[in-house]
Amino acid sequence: MTGPEPVGAPSPPVGVIGGVGPLATAYFLQRVVQLTDADRDQEHVDLVVLNHATVPDRTDFVVGRSTLDPGPVLARDARRLEDFGVSFLVMPCNTAHYFTQQVLDAITVPFVSIVDVTVAAARRRDPALTRVGLLATAGTVASGVYADAFAAYGIEVVTPTVEDQDLVNAVIYDQVKAGQPADPDALRAVAARLVDRGAGVVVLGCTELSVAAVDHGLLDEPPFLDSMDELVRATIVRAGHRVR
Repeated sequence: MTGPEPVGAPSPPVGVIGGVGPLATAYFLQRVVQLTDADRDQEHVDLVVLNHATVPDRTDFVVGRSTLDPGPVLARDARRLEDFGVSFLVMPCNTAHYFTQQVLDAITVPFVSIVDVTVAAARRRDPALTRVGLLATAGTVASGVYADAFAAYGIEVVTPTVEDQDLVNAVIYDQVKAGQPADPDALRAVAARLVDRGAGVVVLGCTELSVAAVDHGLLDEPPFLDSMDELVRATIVRAGHRVR
């Protein structure tokens, strides 16, 4: 006796430009599994992941500390995934979105932007939003990817002071990227100061901060809005599945 006949051909997998950074990519994959409404293996999202950890540092290039351009590397990775036959691409890294145009120029399949889905989620949460706080790498802040995306809707982005940015950098680089425990209270304190400056929502605009958010339950605390969580949800829906 044989099992049931398969229904139709499987959909092409989702391509993930990963490794930027490696732990954030692993958490992205974990969250896709956890948030997909599935009762068995076959109901989960098919993914092809290129975990390219040696891509040159994105922030170092954006702020001028390095001449090693990650853009061509990310573009090649995108082409490799497209050649595999993916249906669309995602990149669970905010700073890397400074190089989005180079990626788009290299591919023909759709690309789902972590920045765009996060901006849309912030506007859904508060349709009257006029000011949003941003916790991110110095590279993401300097690149203006969030400032430009929010400005298109008349929303101002408020960023931390120099001292508070140092606290955020420590969580990203000295703690999460270094494999050390994250300090959620530092993020709470910086976020509170952004709220005092009028931010109605505080975006976690770095996927290393998303790791800290998952580990310490920050996703359940107002006013945090997590960029990776929004990309996870958008990926599941775009792939034709339901969010749990």
